[in-house]
Amino acid sequence: MHKISISFAAVAVLALAAGPVLAQATAPAAAQTSSSTSATATSSPKYTTAATPVGTLLDDPAAKAILDKYIPGFTTNEQVDMARAMTLKEVQQYAPDKITDAILAQIDAEFAKLPK
Repeated sequence: MHKISISFAAVAVLALAAGPVLAQATAPAAAQTSSSTSATATSSPKYTTAATPVGTLLDDPAAKAILDKYIPGFTTNEQVDMARAMTLKEVQQYAPDKITDAILAQIDAEFAKLPK
């Protein structure tokens, strides 16, 4: 299947260049998700890791800062523009050890706090 128009190698390089994500993964994602669920029960968040293209996140300084916090080096990688049409969930398949479900949950929790 070739639904993604960028090369696997380019995305892999981009994801690997994000560097190790260590301390951020230590907090239980479930606790953060449950606390953000009550805040977003009546409305959906402005962005999500499963539905929002990376390009949209890069263009919003607040969202970009969240990405920098949880995936250091991702937004500054010279090849990040190749992933602009992909979601973070789609990018995850190329670096599942760097962009984990726990990291995506933490990013979603932060996105839920952004004003719409």
